[in-house]
Amino acid sequence: MEFGVKSVHPEKQRTHCIIVGVFEGRRLSPLAEQLDTLSGGYLNNLLRKGDLDGKIGQTLLLHAVPNLICERVLLVGCGREKELNDKEFRDITKKMFSALTQTGAQEAMSFLTELNIKGRDIHWKIKTSVEIISDASYSFDEYKSKKEKERRPLRKIIFCVLNRKELSIAERAIQEGQAVANAVKIAKDLGNTPPNICTPSFLAKEAEQLASKFSTISTAILDEKDIAALKMGSFLSVGQGSKNPPRLITLEYRGRKDKRKPICLVGKGITFDTGGNSLKTPLNMIGMKFDMCGAAAVLATLHAAAELELPLNLVGIIPSAENMPGNMASRPDDIVTSMSGITIEILNTDAEGRLILCDALTYCERFDPDVVIDIATLTGACALTFSSHISGLLSNHEPLANDLCNAGLVSGDKCWQLPLGDEYQDALSSNIADIANIGSPPEAGTILGGCFLSRFTKKYHWAHLDVAGTAFRGTGSTRGATGRPVPLLMQYLLSR
Repeated sequence: MEFGVKSVHPEKQRTHCIIVGVFEGRRLSPLAEQLDTLSGGYLNNLLRKGDLDGKIGQTLLLHAVPNLICERVLLVGCGREKELNDKEFRDITKKMFSALTQTGAQEAMSFLTELNIKGRDIHWKIKTSVEIISDASYSFDEYKSKKEKERRPLRKIIFCVLNRKELSIAERAIQEGQAVANAVKIAKDLGNTPPNICTPSFLAKEAEQLASKFSTISTAILDEKDIAALKMGSFLSVGQGSKNPPRLITLEYRGRKDKRKPICLVGKGITFDTGGNSLKTPLNMIGMKFDMCGAAAVLATLHAAAELELPLNLVGIIPSAENMPGNMASRPDDIVTSMSGITIEILNTDAEGRLILCDALTYCERFDPDVVIDIATLTGACALTFSSHISGLLSNHEPLANDLCNAGLVSGDKCWQLPLGDEYQDALSSNIADIANIGSPPEAGTILGGCFLSRFTKKYHWAHLDVAGTAFRGTGSTRGATGRPVPLLMQYLLSR
């Protein structure tokens, strides 16, 4: 999809389709009123007949409107004018695009940029629209033998602004929106790739390709011997049962020439999770190819940062393994030693994400990071708590947590902070090791997962994003990776 911006009035445009809004009470938006005046009251006459009430979700496509040189006019219900919020604007944009794709229009001009959203400017409206439309355009047919072809697909949407001074702002919004949309697509594609193809070595090659694409990115790939040399016994224990060996992937993006401390992003890269010897049920094993969505988010975010040439230094660290059962796999009751020297009693091999992340978090120390953010499909408890709507957030630094929560609100990729109190830490006690990998009793699973990771983050500011419920949809016709939390991470970086 191509996007553009113009400073124009709707009545002067020769295009396949013009998009304007109608508010509840059958009241035309200001720009729609201009079209109505030029058409001799044609639009208002239709509304009086009850064809459209103006509620969000309603659309009405008009052909050959009198005195207009455009081929079509799409009226879009926009709800109550003075009560529009972020969510409603996103819903309006989705419905507009859905209706537009049902027409034969190959190009359209949207004047929905005139809608007044409290606290949001033209940059936000256009960037958000680009991301929503791109997301709605996504399809993944890489492994289908017969691919569907659109007839006369929509190719371009132009966003219109009336103030020429806003053109440069709007153009930057499109640039940022497309970079985020491209990154979301990368994360989705990686998450949707089947696990017989997307192995740790596959992710390593993806990192190398990313580094070859941008001169500002370099990468280093460590194999199992290198990982063993670093004394990452916790990480190594997870992949012991698989024929696909683990990889520790490091990417460095240099957006600044100075030695500013980097932001570290750590992504869980379990390319398939059977639960290991603590084997999942067959039903719960479906969709476990998505257990590397944290890794996908890190790769995708670095791609967007490089595409936009953000003046930041970033480090992406991806510990990647496949968690399989077998005679070489870890057992419940095993004890392993992490890179930090902390010993861990493995009570459940299906709590493997924290075992690879803890060593990666210790590894972060060598980069002297400004902040560290890990992204992981860590706990089913988080999905039960927040469903698919909100990601869980735990942090040892309140300003960082606040920045991430604000980025979630702006991007629509929301997170919610959970407590990380000392009162929870006792549940991770072990009588024969320094720490157990699951809590006893098993309540507060998401918090205990964060408590476990916090033991390895004492030397820097850290936040943990549990995206178990948001990174993918597990059932039905919409099953697949969502690309989250790439929008949240990118908004955080853009704000920085």
